[in-house]
Amino acid sequence: MARGKRKTRNWLEDKKGDMYTRKAHRAGYRSRAAYKLSQIDGRDRLFTGAGRVLDLGAAPGGWSQYARKKISRGSIVALDLLPMEPIEGVTVVRGDFTDAAVRERLLALVSPPAYDLVISDMAPNITGIANVDQANAADLAERVIKFSSRILAKNGTLLVKVFEGHEATRIRVLGKSTFRQSVVRKPDASRDKSREFYLLLRERRL
Repeated sequence: MARGKRKTRNWLEDKKGDMYTRKAHRAGYRSRAAYKLSQIDGRDRLFTGAGRVLDLGAAPGGWSQYARKKISRGSIVALDLLPMEPIEGVTVVRGDFTDAAVRERLLALVSPPAYDLVISDMAPNITGIANVDQANAADLAERVIKFSSRILAKNGTLLVKVFEGHEATRIRVLGKSTFRQSVVRKPDASRDKSREFYLLLRERRL
């Protein structure tokens, strides 16, 4: 790509990012990431019939804030390894998703013990080594899919972040083999240069 074109693209990227940051600030969201969720929800109606929601990788809380606006009743549980300021109507759990005891705690927080919707914006710590980062991200997405297949209600929905790379195909295949419906979403609020996309999975296979 020519240097001039790259510079223009970067400028447009920054401008779009700033636009969503300003919108988030005006709307009272803690992060611009809330607009990724809202755009997918606008298309796919994630929260229809969802009374029990689990937000993985929730900090600083933009997705949980949006979820709270969408469901006035029911329960929302938010998990992150990092500390997160409280949100009214949201149960915040600080812990490591890869810890089996933490996962069991998440399940114990809802009754009956099943969620209608799991939303995951989790990403691993970045090392800067492409192969390592792709493998870590894929491992995290795989854990989320397998856990969700166990704790989602029969007609439940999972939205999970995935990163393009040589491991992404494996995650897509896992999603299709675990759920009856599988589609890819790349919301406009995601930066164009970001390799992230979201896998929307519905109706877990028994």
